[in-house]
Formats: sequence, structure tokens, C-alpha cells
Amino acid sequence: MAKSSSSSTTVPGTAWLGRGRHLGPEAERDVRRNLLALKAAGVIDDFLELDPVEAARSTDLFPRDESADPGPSARRLFEARWRVAGDVTVRAQLTTYAPESRRSENESEIDWVLVAEAERAWEASWPSPATVFWPDSDRVAWDHDVVPGARLRTTNYLPKDDGELRRLLRDCARQSWFIHVVVHEAMTPDALGRRPVTAFLPPSLRHRVIEHRATPDQALIADFATKRELGVGLPRGGAVVLPPVPQTQGYEAERFTVGNVFLDGTEPTGLLEKIVEFASLPRPLPADAEQALTRMRKGWHLLTPDEELVHARAMVTWYAEALRTMTSACDLYREAAESAHAALTEATSGNSTPRTPAPATAAEDTSPLKSLTRSFGIFRKPDGR
Repeated sequence: MAKSSSSSTTVPGTAWLGRGRHLGPEAERDVRRNLLALKAAGVIDDFLELDPVEAARSTDLFPRDESADPGPSARRLFEARWRVAGDVTVRAQLTTYAPESRRSENESEIDWVLVAEAERAWEASWPSPATVFWPDSDRVAWDHDVVPGARLRTTNYLPKDDGELRRLLRDCARQSWFIHVVVHEAMTPDALGRRPVTAFLPPSLRHRVIEHRATPDQALIADFATKRELGVGLPRGGAVVLPPVPQTQGYEAERFTVGNVFLDGTEPTGLLEKIVEFASLPRPLPADAEQALTRMRKGWHLLTPDEELVHARAMVTWYAEALRTMTSACDLYREAAESAHAALTEATSGNSTPRTPAPATAAEDTSPLKSLTRSFGIFRKPDGR
């Protein structure tokens, strides 16, 4: 997959985006089983599994759009459709990829990209698209970020080494599609306090936020690293929502910093409000996320009956136009052949031996050779070759 870089657009309000890694064996089997179970339970309307190469070819009924091609490293493509809030349709596409060899030697590891889009603005209370494709179980390791050392649904303790810590912050800000939050433990918490605060978030936001923890003795080093790399401070015993690079419009460090977070198992209301507020800001759309969203929009295969009817009518129109074009081309070829035959007859005067043409002036352009050349001129390519 391509590395993240930002486009000039922002994430559409109707879209949900995710990108991560599955570290366990048989990732596609996990997706397949989860989709089968949800369809049987009536949670989703339908789903489809495709080979990426065949999926790209199936769009060739119409002129080929290269943006619908997921690339050579794509392994499998899954589509699912379900409804939220009664009658709002959500369409989602998950593509699995072979991992980058430079990052891991785990042969079973795969990368994945998930894009979902609703018919209206996305609401955080809706089910998470991640758990439509992936089972929401700690035993299935689908929830790792592409940045090593960062994982959803858990607390990720920061590295002890200053260089590794700063590198982690840089990579999270530049490469990750997720929202990152750093929480400092004022004192070592008990088992309840070690539970991730992201568990209190609404379902659709829960799998968009990664929580990092700084231990009590990391107060100074974590504060220095966040200031040095991202220009934001980490209060002792508090938390901060990290800005992405490039920075989200409307982000202010003070606005998304919480002075105190009580890690006792109770709901940290202040921090959750900051995360929800940050998630509502216009976010720069990574270039590879824009490509994935375009692929889903232009290469969607899981059609409803009404959509299939519209598609069939479009195909009939396309084929009719193609037939008209072919018929017109045949007429042009026939006319060209007749003109060439007439020119040849004129040049030979009906005999097998061509007669010697009379001398012509440079201004005259009516010789049989010129006529024949003009007749065959219509076969030239548009570029003149």
C-alpha cells in the first residue's frame, strides 16, 4: 500500500475510514466468518467476497477507470451493506493487502483498509464498521495500527527510550488514520484504572481512537516529546488529543488538553468530550484514503435489486451506443472501399495496365493518386499516424 500523504480535501461527513494490521493467522477467514454470522442474524443485509483482479475486471463493461484498481498487493476484497437509524443504508468495503516486507517477517500478517459511507452524515452512535468485518474479540488481533506499537481497544504504554518515543509520536501523526490520545498516570492505577478510556466512547468512535499511556515516571519525558514533535504539552496526571500532520483545521492545543484524568474505572467525561469534539472537526483526507473511497464509489459490486435494474438499463444504453458506433464505422469503411475502387478504376480506365497520367501542374490536386490517398485518409488514427 502507498504511504499516507494528504490531499487537498477533507474527510466527507458521510464516511468512516480505518486502516490497520491483522497479526493472526487466516485473516480473511475471520472476516468471512463474521460476515456470515451477521448476515444470518439479520444485522447486515448482504455481503460479497471478490478477488481484487476479478473485481477490477468486472467494471470493464464500461470504459476502464484505473482508480478502481486496488493495486498488485491486494489479496481479497469484501463488501457489505446494512442499515442504521431505520432506513439509512451504509455501504462498506474492506480490502486486505500483503504487508510491507520491510516492517514484518510474520508471514500471516496482513494490512487492511476499510472505508464505509452512509446516505447521510455519519453518527458516532451507529455500529462500528470495523466490527461488521472483524469480530469484536480480544482473541482476534485485527486491531493493530500500521504504526508498530499502537493498537485499538487497549492501553498502549509509551516507550521508555526518548528516541523511540519521539519516533512513535511522529509516525502516529504522519502515517496513522486514527485519532491518538496520550494520558499520563499521576500514580500507578489499579486494574480498573488500567482499562482503556476509549471503552467509554460511542460505538462508531471507539474503533477510531488509540490510547497511549505514560507511566508516573514519564511525566517529563512525555511532555518534552509531545512538545518537541507536535507542539503540544502533556499535563501531569492529564491528557491531550494529539494533532495529525498536517494539522486539523480548528485544532488548538489548549482546547484539546485535559488537566486531570481520574483513572479509577469511572467515566472520564472531560476527556471523552474532547475526543468527540476533535472527531467532529474537518480532517485532512489522506491521499490513499481518498483513493480507497473513490474505488468503493466507482467500483461497487453489491447492488440492490433496484440498483441492478438501473445498472442493467445503463448497460443496454451503453451497448446500443457501441452498436451505433460500430455500424457507423462499418458504413465509413464501406464508403472508403467504394471510393478506393472507383479511384482505382479511374486510374486504370478499366484495363489491367494503368495508363500514363498526363502531366499536371503543381496547383492541380485532382490526380488519381491524390484521390486514392484522400480515400484512405479516413483510416488515420486521431493523432495523425
